[in-house]
Amino acid sequence: MAADINKAIMGIKIGMTQIFDENDKAVPVTIVEAGPCTVLQKKNSETDGYNAIQVGFYNLKEKQVNKPARGHFKKANAEPLRYIREFRVKDIDAYEIGQEIKADQFNPGDMVDVVGTSKGKGFAGAVKRHNLARGSMGHGSKYHRGPGALAAKGPARVFKGRKLPGQMGRERVTVQGLKVVKVYPERNLILIKGSIPGPRKGLVIIKDSVKA
Repeated sequence: MAADINKAIMGIKIGMTQIFDENDKAVPVTIVEAGPCTVLQKKNSETDGYNAIQVGFYNLKEKQVNKPARGHFKKANAEPLRYIREFRVKDIDAYEIGQEIKADQFNPGDMVDVVGTSKGKGFAGAVKRHNLARGSMGHGSKYHRGPGALAAKGPARVFKGRKLPGQMGRERVTVQGLKVVKVYPERNLILIKGSIPGPRKGLVIIKDSVKA
């Protein structure tokens, strides 16, 4: 079960740069355009079995959504939104349907976890994908960068979880314990120390750090 959190927001990764702190030391930061997000629905343990808020982000044209989705947005008095996610918050009574969640709920010094989708790198072999050791590169060797023996003799099948060639990247990745360096509420920008997963213009979720 996902841990309940106090605050969370969706955003778009803008890119990386560096700023200087009060000691004139360069700090690498990732810029995220965070929110505003709109609360579309509240879920509670009595009717849904858990407490959560459903949040939408990133405006769409009305013609880009179907009729059921339009009705859902209209009920929350919200514009059509591209991304819809649920956050399990500790106090759902602190939120109202139609309320906007903005970047100003985070402050410099806050510790956060950032969730994103890593960059897709296409099909890759086992050496690159899983960092396996290669075989001898001599001319007499018949084995160079293969995945090795696949199965045990008895079962005569490949076990699940075997490290083999395949799609590399494009996975859900969470980076924990990052620090918020600066917040620009008027521009919906949050500057986070270090790197976060995903390409530029990729969707990310910023939430309270579970280990802070």
